[in-house]
Amino acid sequence: MDIKKSKPPSWRFLFSHPAHLVACGFGSGLSPFAPGTVGTLFAWATFYLFRPWLGDLALLAVFIACFVIGVAAVHKTGADLGVVDHGSIVWDEIVPFWLVLLFCPAGWLWQTAAFLLFRFFDIVKPQPARYFDTRVKNGFGVMTDDLFAGVYTVLVLQGALFLLS
Repeated sequence: MDIKKSKPPSWRFLFSHPAHLVACGFGSGLSPFAPGTVGTLFAWATFYLFRPWLGDLALLAVFIACFVIGVAAVHKTGADLGVVDHGSIVWDEIVPFWLVLLFCPAGWLWQTAAFLLFRFFDIVKPQPARYFDTRVKNGFGVMTDDLFAGVYTVLVLQGALFLLS
């Protein structure tokens, strides 16, 4: 089955198991158009629910827990959909982009650059992201390939910040 053209599951599916709700980004992954981008936008919007209440270390701990929970949720949802990395599974975009925003310089311009870079690296999948995308066919592989997109994004942003300062 082609991942990019996978039909989004129903709202009924979304609420049939807590793992589906998490893996499908609380409904953001049900978008019929560019669910990965919609999931990343969801991450950007929801980051501000956490930011005022938690410091950097607490946020990092929460996001690591979300990654671990995501591995199981994504694996269960992929198995139930019959496609390991179904297009509606967007938790793998959400958690890494939260991490990107945690390490992103302040300001909407930096965050817009982060968003564009993250989407670029998520689509292009430079190694080792491609390895996890093509060879590790489980929840860990799905989550980890996007984690690398986040790492590349942070590295580029920090490099740009260094060059501009």
